Amino acid sequence: MNYEQIFKRIDEALWKEAGCSNEIDYVEQTSWLLFLKYLDDLEESLAEEALLEGEDYHYIIDEEFRWHSWAAPLKADGSPDYEGAMSGDDLTDFVTLKLFPYLKGFKKKATDANTLVYKVGEIFGELTNKIRSGYNLRDILWEVNQLEFLSDENKHEISVLYESKLNRMGNAGRNGGEYYTPRPLERVIVKVIDPKIGETIEDPNGGSMGFLCEAFSYLQGKVKSTADEDILQKQTFYGKELKALAYILGTMNMIFHGVLAPNIVHGNTLTENVRDIQPKDQKDIILTNPPFGAKERDEVKKNFLIETGETAYLFLQYYIKKLKAGGRAGVVIKNTFLSNTDNASIALRKMLLEECNLHTILDLPQGVFQAGVKTVVLFFEKGKPTKETWYYQLNLDRKLGKTKPLTEADLAEFVALYESKADSDNSWTISADSLSEETYDLSVKNPNKNDEVVLREPEEIFAEMKTLVSDIIEIMEGLKV
Repeated sequence: MNYEQIFKRIDEALWKEAGCSNEIDYVEQTSWLLFLKYLDDLEESLAEEALLEGEDYHYIIDEEFRWHSWAAPLKADGSPDYEGAMSGDDLTDFVTLKLFPYLKGFKKKATDANTLVYKVGEIFGELTNKIRSGYNLRDILWEVNQLEFLSDENKHEISVLYESKLNRMGNAGRNGGEYYTPRPLERVIVKVIDPKIGETIEDPNGGSMGFLCEAFSYLQGKVKSTADEDILQKQTFYGKELKALAYILGTMNMIFHGVLAPNIVHGNTLTENVRDIQPKDQKDIILTNPPFGAKERDEVKKNFLIETGETAYLFLQYYIKKLKAGGRAGVVIKNTFLSNTDNASIALRKMLLEECNLHTILDLPQGVFQAGVKTVVLFFEKGKPTKETWYYQLNLDRKLGKTKPLTEADLAEFVALYESKADSDNSWTISADSLSEETYDLSVKNPNKNDEVVLREPEEIFAEMKTLVSDIIEIMEGLKV
């Protein structure tokens, strides 16, 4: 069965929907439908396991609201009941007036916030059905019904297709782009950080929780016992996300990947005063890509030692404080952090170098992120000052973009050299002692490149101009009384 074609037909049906106007709507509506099919397959699997062990299984979904009662009803012989299935207004009324309120109520009846029952209630408390045509919804339901989450192979294929939808949403515009970081980059960051079972991992700006999903997939290869699996399910992954849709998509994404009750919180990380972070709150690993450019209220800025209007810089202070001694981080950030000359940037670079070992900076080319922003990845370990920093500059023979995205193969040399921190045409090391104590400038200056001027493409220049104008407007607005 070609799952990719099924996803394509679902998209085609949603494109015809008056209630769905953009890629974000398509992802949102596909997500709740996939989630309910996943939940039904999960419950059926658990019921079969209980039967084999001579035990009864208590479904969390009542009979009336189970998948095969309304979404894909069956005849007595087990075949799909195409003629008897609800459609038209009957179907949309059932979904909107009965199903969603029923599932939303799970949040109140859950015994613990970190349970699947609570997560179901939270998800359907935030989402709404935007598929207005019951006939269109009926067609989509039969398509979704063909997807099976019963095998690891099927779950992997569906999760890959779902990630592709998140990617398209991320490229659809500024709002969508806040949710998505290229998965090949996240996968490589996880690989070189090399988390171990028993370590705690946090993404304080989770978005679609790609970093945590990649870390879970990486650690599953290290599971040796049921105790290890229990640690991964309950004591390893922690996330927070401010925006409601991103939070819901992130929660579902983790569940699709196999974390049944992810420890994800809906809220603003920056409202936590870094001075109040206790050792019991600290984590072993932080993997993240903070939002940048947004403005926070003055009272939020006071939660930090270095007050600044750049949210990414507030978040970086949070990461430093939230790491345990010896804890390590992989953080994507705009490359301007390395060289900005304002007081906050200089003070923050000084703090990072003195409190952490900033051992690696990965310089990424333009186009890794579709918004036109140039980024670097900071790798650091908390608890000892920086003595030297290894730089790796990713130089590719093609221009990155929607049709030519970053791949894991592009980063193969970086991964190969990371452990030894060897010098090459694309890598070099600087001593912390060589840095100016006035600016702590960490700019990427490849000593192996010649001074030949390389002309940039007009699209790249315009994208950078747009970003700079946006930054200037935000600064000017912040200066208004």
